[in-house]
Amino acid sequence: MSTHKKRRLRTRSARSRKAPAQWHATPLKGSFMAASILGILITLYLVYPANPSYGVAFLVVFGAMFVASLVSMTKAPVVD
Repeated sequence: MSTHKKRRLRTRSARSRKAPAQWHATPLKGSFMAASILGILITLYLVYPANPSYGVAFLVVFGAMFVASLVSMTKAPVVD
């Protein structure tokens, strides 16, 4: 490939990468929230008493899932 073609491809790909104009929340399914709540409960009753370090790690993951589902409920656009 010639250097001219490489340079043209490089400039075209640099122009095509644009940042989104505004942040939009994605609507998540209700099962996502149910999975996060179920994961928190299972972690609290089964995992955390057996191994606290894994319990805390799982609580962080499922807590982040729960927060994401709450943000999705409040900020996502209404879908017809």
